[in-house]
Amino acid sequence: MPPLSPTDLPAPPAELALLAIEVASEAAEFVRTRRRAHFEIDVKSSPTDMVTEVDTATDTLIRERLTARRPDDGLLTEEAATVTGTSGIVWVVDPIDGTTNFVYGRYPHAVSIAATVDDTPVAAAVIEIAHGDRFDAWLGGGARRDGTRLAPVAATPLPLALVATGFGYDPERRRRQAAVLERIIGDVRDVRRLGAASFDLCSVACGEVDVYYEHGLGPWDLAAGRLIASEAGCAVDRIAGGHGAGPLDGSDVIAGHPQLVEDLRALLVRSGVERVAEIVGARPPA
Repeated sequence: MPPLSPTDLPAPPAELALLAIEVASEAAEFVRTRRRAHFEIDVKSSPTDMVTEVDTATDTLIRERLTARRPDDGLLTEEAATVTGTSGIVWVVDPIDGTTNFVYGRYPHAVSIAATVDDTPVAAAVIEIAHGDRFDAWLGGGARRDGTRLAPVAATPLPLALVATGFGYDPERRRRQAAVLERIIGDVRDVRRLGAASFDLCSVACGEVDVYYEHGLGPWDLAAGRLIASEAGCAVDRIAGGHGAGPLDGSDVIAGHPQLVEDLRALLVRSGVERVAEIVGARPPA
């Protein structure tokens, strides 16, 4: 299938991005308000995989706002079932990416909203809730942070690269991820674990980390951030290679300057990263 063109989409991607920003902004303020009150906590796939009543309430708010404005679009959200639409557009939503950070009152945790067509993100907004950082992008329109267009990322040698990563909830996957990290940490500048995949991808886009990789992600973790990173000039790929166009074609990602992505991929492969992907049935991170 040829790459999507902004002129071939069911709606102008800039308009979809504006809607994503509007709804994500309202949702972020809703989460800030609810964070100041008591909220109930439950778990999903394991005792460490938390979900709160604020996650589900925010999910509902976002679905209601998007459906009211675009009733024919589909929806795929982390906390609700898939809604099939007829327009060709599917909104992929994470109401709170970084639920653990949210529960503990830590930065970052973010609202992530993307419009996709044929599984390809075409418009996106990520708003970090605690500090209010706002990222957006649309297909062919570049990426912005707080309204300022992001410049292309710089090439950084692997030994000087600040690497972001994350860990899944399945205990065996976590052990294998930690083993890979132990093998690569002597070959890079340092490592950060921020705890919200969408914000990791935005951090690569704006140069606050040099490269990011992770296994065990859901489409809601990847959809908005991968468009923002790619529109900022990053390579966004599968860890083992074989670029996928959209968020639904895999649960792992590596993103950064194209040369750095290739260099880190080679190091990860030498360090046994393929064993991480052997873990199946694990719940993606919140």
